[in-house]
Amino acid sequence: MTVQVVDAVEKSKVPFLRGILTRSLVKAGLSFDAAYEIADRIRDEIGSDKEITTDDLKTLVKKQLKNAGEKEVMRRYIAGATGYIPVRIIDRDGIPRPFSKGLLANSLEICSLPNERMFAITRGIERYLLETGVKEIKSLELASITYKYLVDEESAEMARRYLTWRQYLRSERPLLILIGGTTGCGKSTISSEIAHRLNIVRTQSTDMLREVMRLMIPERLLPTLHTSSFNSWEAIPSWKGQPTRLETHFEQGYLAQAGHVGIGIEGVLQRADRERVSLIVEGVHIHPRLQRSLVDTVDAIVVPIVLAVVKKKRLREQLQGRGKRAVSRRAERYLEHFDAIWRLQDFMLAEADRYDIPVVPNDEQEETIKLVMDEISDALTEEYSGDEGWLVESKDASAG
Repeated sequence: MTVQVVDAVEKSKVPFLRGILTRSLVKAGLSFDAAYEIADRIRDEIGSDKEITTDDLKTLVKKQLKNAGEKEVMRRYIAGATGYIPVRIIDRDGIPRPFSKGLLANSLEICSLPNERMFAITRGIERYLLETGVKEIKSLELASITYKYLVDEESAEMARRYLTWRQYLRSERPLLILIGGTTGCGKSTISSEIAHRLNIVRTQSTDMLREVMRLMIPERLLPTLHTSSFNSWEAIPSWKGQPTRLETHFEQGYLAQAGHVGIGIEGVLQRADRERVSLIVEGVHIHPRLQRSLVDTVDAIVVPIVLAVVKKKRLREQLQGRGKRAVSRRAERYLEHFDAIWRLQDFMLAEADRYDIPVVPNDEQEETIKLVMDEISDALTEEYSGDEGWLVESKDASAG
């Protein structure tokens, strides 16, 4: 039988649920793992009792938090359990919402700070709001506090990056991140991480676009579309048996396929631009020439990047690991064509240099993410000032 929590004031009973207690502790500032562990211990301590009062449950939680050295969490948990109303943030539309360390931390992702520093900053700002007795605060005022906190605790550069991001968000322009690179260089993984950290809900793989186009266009009409990017030159009938340079055939075969898929890519990006939706597009078909052409043709902020694994041994290892994670990707086939994949990367890097597209080496994931964030920040800096004067101007505009 489920243990019932008895509320003497409300004269009601509700089931004791570890999930609900865990969420309460997380809301008070604990990590999920620590909160779940405490909730689990309390469930064991209650044991076979059929009922427990809210006061007794509160006492058990306080005891566990005290033993864990979480005095501040204990204070917030008690305040929450007694009807404490958190600080409310008033957004630009005048809609209030509770202050959230998670949302504040999300706005700091562009700074590429280590997690421990980022959460230390959010805790410090929360503590400041509570100690000063703030009940409501406008989002721009919170941005100003955060900016000054970053100046004092981190650096003027980190503060500028944060404010540039906030300035961009208020502009409501879409952000289009284009990540190219050869097979196995980690495009999908890095794209997913960037999307998560910047709260971009839409991503698109060019491989998926190619699959859709294959269903629509028969192989006999467009043979280069129905091959892999690294051997598409073999599908051009007029070249079979001809003794011309392999490099020329190889490059033109890839460009032919990239050109076909590029039609779909442009359509996806133009729609995202029209609908004012941020998007990450990743794939081998994100060719530097296409990236450069898109920078000046849409109103969005376009961030072109070519990802690369610059050591042969590392790329080979990643292709082997890719096959272990997803058998359908057939690691043997990629390894059989490894020289072609490596040649394709060389060509893409040369084209990136030709069209002035940033190349980001993918040797270590966190460092790669930081470098990609740097490129995004640099692109935003070209459009937005990121100085404190913007906060004053925005406040005046809101007041008017």
